[in-house]
Amino acid sequence: MDNIINQYNFIDLFAGAGGLSEGFVQAGFKPLAHVEMNQFAAQTLQTRIAYYYLKANKKLKVYRDYLRGVITREEFLSKIPDSILRSVLCETMSDKTLPSIFDTIDMILAENNISKVDVIIGGPPCQAYSLVGRAQSSHMITPMQDDPRNELYKLYARFLKRYQPRMFVFENVMGIQSANGGKTWKNIKTYLKRVGYEIECHEQNSRSFGVLQNRRRMIIVGWLKDSGLKYPEFEVIEPDALVNDLLNDLPAILPGEKSNEYSDRKISKYVKTQKIRERGDILTLHESRSNKERDIEIYKRVIELWNNGHQRLNYNDLPEELKTHKNRDSFLDRFKVVEGDEQYCHTMLAHISKDGHYFIHPDISQHRSITVREAARIQSFPDNYFFEGPRTSQFIQIGNAVPPLMAKGIAVGVEHELSKKGDIDGKKSFT
Repeated sequence: MDNIINQYNFIDLFAGAGGLSEGFVQAGFKPLAHVEMNQFAAQTLQTRIAYYYLKANKKLKVYRDYLRGVITREEFLSKIPDSILRSVLCETMSDKTLPSIFDTIDMILAENNISKVDVIIGGPPCQAYSLVGRAQSSHMITPMQDDPRNELYKLYARFLKRYQPRMFVFENVMGIQSANGGKTWKNIKTYLKRVGYEIECHEQNSRSFGVLQNRRRMIIVGWLKDSGLKYPEFEVIEPDALVNDLLNDLPAILPGEKSNEYSDRKISKYVKTQKIRERGDILTLHESRSNKERDIEIYKRVIELWNNGHQRLNYNDLPEELKTHKNRDSFLDRFKVVEGDEQYCHTMLAHISKDGHYFIHPDISQHRSITVREAARIQSFPDNYFFEGPRTSQFIQIGNAVPPLMAKGIAVGVEHELSKKGDIDGKKSFT
C-alpha cells in the first residue's frame, strides 16, 4: 500500500463484519490486522480489504467482476497479495491461540517497518453482558453469569499489554456495567488499568453520529496513563433526512423477488452525502424472503397501522386465523415496521436472521421484510460493502455490527486526541 505520513494505524479484535473498522478506515486510519473467529465474517473482512487494495491501485473492475459473478472468489482473491489477505486472522482467541496470533501480527508489523500500534479497537461478543440476554438466561442451559464470554476482556487486555497502543476503543452493549451484579465491570476496569490504562465508559447513540437508527451502545475508551489524553469529544450530527431516504432509490420488489439493477428512482441527498451509494456501484444482496400468505396479510396490517397514525400492532388483536404463536402474554410487538417517515428507526438486531417480522418494509405495496442490502443501509454500510456467506450469516453480521458512520465519528474523536499530543512515541507510518 502507499506510504502515508502521520497516518495512525489500528488492530481490530473481535472484528465481526468490520463495521467499527470501516469507520476508522473512512476516518483515515490504516488497519494492521483483524482478528475474527467466524468464518463468514472473516471472509467479509477479506473482501473489504481486497476492495480497498483494488481501489488504491485503480483496479476496481476486478471487484465489480466478482460482485457480478464474472469471476469466482478464488479468482478474485488471486488478484490480491498474500500480505494483504493474511492481515485477516480467522481465529478463536484463547490462551492457546494467542501466541500464534501475536506471532502473525508481529510479522505484519515487521514487514511494514512499524514500531508502534496506535489504537486497538473492538468489543468481545456482547450476549453475555446484554440486558436482553440476561432476561432470557433462566431458559438457557448455561446461565449468563457462567458464560465464558464474560471473561473475553482478559484476552483484550493481553493485546493491550503486548502492544501498548496509545488509545483503545472497547465497544459493547447497554448492560455491561450491571452484568453479573456489577462484578464483571469491576473486573474489566481492574484488568484494563493493570496493563497501564486510564479508562472512561459513556453511553453513545448512533443517531448522534448521523445514523438513521436509534442504537444505544456503551463506548469504553482507554489511554495510556500519564499520556495527557482523555475521552474524546464526539461531534453531534443531526442529518436532515428520513429513513425512507435510505430505501427509496432501491428497486421495489415483492416477497421472494430480487433485483441486481438499481432503479431510476432519485437518490436522496443523504445517500449521496454519506457515500452510501456512489457512481459505479453494483447492487447486491437485494433479495427478499418468500412469505406465506398469512404473514403477508399481517405485514399489510402492520404497515397500514403505522402509516395511518404511527400505531403498533398488538399480536392479540389479530384475527384468530392469523395467529400461530401460543404465547399470548409476551412479545406482543413481534411484528414491527421500519419507521420510514421518521428520522430514526428502531435498533437493527441480529435476530433479523431468524425472520423479518421485526423489520417490515414501510411500503405497503411491497408487503415484505427488508433485504440484506436495506438492513446494511440502515446500519450505514455503503452499497459497495459486500457480506459473504448465506443470507442468515449476512443478517447476523449486519445486526451485530457497529454502524460505520458511528464508528467514523468515534475515530475522528480518537484522531483528534492523538494529534494533540503529536508523534511522541516515534511512530512509523504504515506502508
